This record gives sequence, structure tokens and C-alpha cells, in this order.
Amino acid sequence: MKKRLLRNLEVSSLGLGCWGMSHSYGRADEKESIETIHKAFDLGINFFDTADIYGLGENEKIVGKALKDKRQNVIIASKFGFYEKNNSTLGVNGEPEYVRKACEASLKRLSVDFIDLYYLHRVDKEVAIEDTLGAMSELVTEGKVRFLGISEASSKTIRKANSVHPITALQSEYSLWTRDIEKEILTTCKDLNIGFVAFSPLGRGFLTGQMKHLDKLDDDDFRKNLPRFQKENLEKNLVLLRELEKIAKENNIKLSQLALNWLFKRGDNIVPIPGTKRINYLQENIDSVGINLNKESIERISNIIKDFTGSRYSETGMTFLDL
Repeated sequence: MKKRLLRNLEVSSLGLGCWGMSHSYGRADEKESIETIHKAFDLGINFFDTADIYGLGENEKIVGKALKDKRQNVIIASKFGFYEKNNSTLGVNGEPEYVRKACEASLKRLSVDFIDLYYLHRVDKEVAIEDTLGAMSELVTEGKVRFLGISEASSKTIRKANSVHPITALQSEYSLWTRDIEKEILTTCKDLNIGFVAFSPLGRGFLTGQMKHLDKLDDDDFRKNLPRFQKENLEKNLVLLRELEKIAKENNIKLSQLALNWLFKRGDNIVPIPGTKRINYLQENIDSVGINLNKESIERISNIIKDFTGSRYSETGMTFLDL
């Protein structure tokens, strides 16, 4: 497995997003999830991503259990900031005192002495980002966290945060069907030497070509509530997907590999973290690292995919973004 740098933190070129192992993507099996994490490690992945809100802490427990005997050879990333208010309604908390409380809880669930990369999951618009980062910086000084990150933040917020403490990585959604960060944020990251961790690089499964009918999803799969997956929008988006499938076939690769390799070409500071809870998809994703799409294919892909139909979150979900 090749390596990439997130500022000064070296990680495998491809990470593993562990969200779906306990949250939002239908039925999950802990045994299968742990086996998948172990297989990912065996295949060269050393970068594992979780968050305290995933499964309300259960995801961190799974990741901690799976990596317990491999701790010295892996990079564990977790996030804080989201909390459940009531009846699954989410809130955001970036208060300095909450930073420490959240970190202590994550350390316990992960069964580790420190977290390698600790992100602010969403920006608390009621708290100055400088105050939140100041508290996070104290965790670094105390050795409880090695590096700091921020997620789904605007260019302005990124610059403010970085002025308090070096930001190692920005984690935001980035894929062939989510490209809004190209307008300004990617340039900001490069200017400040900040790594970029791309979550949902396969469009929440859409860019695998396996999401053409929602009837395959479990009733509690949150994608059923996302605008882009609604019937009318999905039909329009499938038109663009078919064009991508043609290019993948011409290059004799999987559609998912095309999508991931396109991301690698967008910058050497970009590390995708596709999520999967099944071993059979791991090798396909890892093989994308070694694929070398030609310039013509890259240009065709970029020209086809300009804008998909439908927002990426519900109206409520969009309010959590720092736009």
C-alpha cells in the first residue's frame, strides 16, 4: 500500500471509513465488521475513521476492539461535536468544556491512551472556532491527541482554526457527485499544507453502480431520506452514472475503482476513506490505488460530472454545514 501525507501525518493512501459498521446503512454485524477491519489491515490499510456519534459510541468500541492488538501500527481518527438531543435529533457542541468531556469518553470507548487524529465533526456556529480549537490544542499538549482536524468547514473557518493550532486534515464529502469543495476549499488546504480526507468518496454507494433501486435498502437506511436518492432525482442522476460506467468498462475496471482513482488524481494530499462493512469490497477499493487512468479518461470523467440533481443532505442536515 502506498502512503500519503496529511500535513506531517503519514497514512495509507486509502483509509477505511467505519461509520456503516454500526450506523445509518442498515443491518450491521459486529463480528463481520471486526473481520473487515482486520482484513483491511492485512491488505495494507492503516488509517481507520470513526466518531463518537456513530452508533452513539458503539462504533468506537468496535474499532477499539478490532485494533487493540495492532495499536502501534495504525492511525485511529475519531470525531466529536455532534450529540443526540432527543428522539434522534442532533445538536452540535463546540464548547471548550465539552471538548475535553467528549475526548475522555472516546479514549475510554476506543481503549487507547491517545487518538491519532481528532476532528471537530461539525462547526458550532454559536461558539468561536478559536475557542474550540484552543481546547483541542490543550489535548495535544497533554498527549491525549496527536493531531487535530476539522470537518465540513468553510475556507474562512479553516483559516481561523489553523491560526490557533496547525490543522492536519480537513474531512469533508468529496466525490464525483459532490464537488463543491473545489471552488475554494481545496485551494485553501493546499495553501495551508492541510491534508484532505474525502468521506463518502463513492457517493454513499451510488458510484459503485449498486444503488439503482432503493428497494434493496433496509427500512432504517438513512439514504432513503436523502434528496439525491429520491426517485425523480435518482433517475436523472442515473443518466450521468451510465456515462461513467462506459468509461470504466473501456478501462476494464470497476466503477468504484474509477471513482476512487479520479479522486487520487485531484491532489497528492487527498486520502479517500470509503466505508464498507464487507470484506469482498475491500480488495476492489485497494486495487484502485494502483490504477493509472489516462489523461483523456480523467478529462472525460470531469466533463461528464458537473452537477448531480438533489442536495446531499435533507434540509435539516444542510443546516449543520459551515457554508
